[in-house]
Amino acid sequence: IELRVHTTLTALEGTDHLERVRWRAHVPGIAAERPIRHVFIMTGAVPSTGWLEGCLAMDEKGFIRTGPGLGPEDLAAAKWPLARDPHLLETSLPGVFAVGDVRGGSIKRVASAVGEGSITVSFVHQVLAE
Repeated sequence: IELRVHTTLTALEGTDHLERVRWRAHVPGIAAERPIRHVFIMTGAVPSTGWLEGCLAMDEKGFIRTGPGLGPEDLAAAKWPLARDPHLLETSLPGVFAVGDVRGGSIKRVASAVGEGSITVSFVHQVLAE
């Protein structure tokens, strides 16, 4: 197993299965190609949430705090207006939910993100009924 950080995949090639991978390392900017049959890609390790700064409560790494991950100080800073606590995947803004890798404390797996998205539908219905 080789761990390639700060690398962008530029091509996955093969006929009936993965045969080759091409990538470019960000530093020093060198491209490479290798015969390979398996790739595990870890995305979402660094959230792209800077645009939400000041809108939603986030942890020190930029992941969005939701549900029980929101502390009293988060809710006070956000001026949480409701008598109820936030739902499991609800952010510090009522009716706004976060799921998947962007959420603080998430498992960082596709299957988990899909499951979180699915259960959020019921929370959205609850919010709309309020």
